[in-house]
Amino acid sequence: MKKITFVIPSRNNLEFLQLAYQSIRNLKTQHEILVLNDASTDGTQEWIDSLGDEDLIVHHNPGPERIGIVGMFDKGIEMARTDIIMAFHADMVAAPDLDKHILKHLEKGTVVSATRVEPPLHPDGPEKMLVDFGIEVEDFNIDKFNNWVINDYKPKHDMLVTEGIFAPWCMYKEDFLAIGGHDELFAPQSKEDSDLFNRFILKGYKILQTWEGLVYHFTSRGSRFNKHAGGSAGKNSDEWLHTTTKNMRNFIRKWGTPVKHDALMKPIISPKYDIAFKVINNNLKLLEALEPWCSVFYGDGHWVQYSHYINQEQPNTKFNLDDRIKPNDPSLHDFNHGVVVEIDGHKITEQDFQMLQILSEVLEEGGEVGEFGYGNLKIKINSLNEYQNKLIKTN
Repeated sequence: MKKITFVIPSRNNLEFLQLAYQSIRNLKTQHEILVLNDASTDGTQEWIDSLGDEDLIVHHNPGPERIGIVGMFDKGIEMARTDIIMAFHADMVAAPDLDKHILKHLEKGTVVSATRVEPPLHPDGPEKMLVDFGIEVEDFNIDKFNNWVINDYKPKHDMLVTEGIFAPWCMYKEDFLAIGGHDELFAPQSKEDSDLFNRFILKGYKILQTWEGLVYHFTSRGSRFNKHAGGSAGKNSDEWLHTTTKNMRNFIRKWGTPVKHDALMKPIISPKYDIAFKVINNNLKLLEALEPWCSVFYGDGHWVQYSHYINQEQPNTKFNLDDRIKPNDPSLHDFNHGVVVEIDGHKITEQDFQMLQILSEVLEEGGEVGEFGYGNLKIKINSLNEYQNKLIKTN
């Protein structure tokens, strides 16, 4: 069997990491495991040092600040010594023959995901199974889980392979490097995977989910439910709330829409257009709500409010907000954009805002050069050039 490098970032997840490590070592093939210890303070490095495992590769961030899974996954994949890598989370347990079921579907230009078995911390979905083998490590019996997989498990779908993608995912290292890895826009974490998966699709990779290869996933222990970050099982940490909020705004800035996928987690990518907003009777609240949804925001009023917003928001994004926010002044700009939307801040309604959020889909379905109105919006289409394919690579 070909060897896989299991790439596992971990921050203060020692008890989960130990279980993940042992489950991979229980596989019949001696794969390589690459652990990226991200400034842990829970004894992770001491445990790693005690193992004496020649097939364990280690990268240690001494801290005190974490790097996050964006930087750590990319570092680990670059360090991998095998042709095949698997992005594996520290709070996952590999089921028997996971590697065999993954590799029989893997080829160049393909990404293969395992199927997650989870305790009931998140709502059920058609792409996974809720079976409670324990919410915490002390509740989990790996022999009971393995016995269920071997003797009792029946796939949720008639087909053993569906189209979808999520962690853990496996692919050839050269395919991952071909798109430049994760986008640092989403560091330290949150929405980085959805951005990556969009780019896999645009690159033309096939995305497959095997319903024979399973992992038990304790669910979101890296940041969202990490007790060292202020979370717990089912309780969001403040750290995660901050990063997921800022990176959803970054995802919208980059792609023009929120994260979209079908029921089985196959990404849905709308066209990316050059859309400008021309706003009169602007205010700070309106600027904050509208800015991520356009390429350039042209607003009237005192520049003090724009400076306040830019100073407050710029630390949360790598987009240059000075390039995205400009005065609504015809003597300074020719408003030469593919689509220009005129908005009156005194008249805009919730329905108007909802239209702006789906504008790319509306333009894709029936847009043509010319002008039309919707509610209180005036929309002028100069061209419908699409730019999403320019987003495939990060460098």
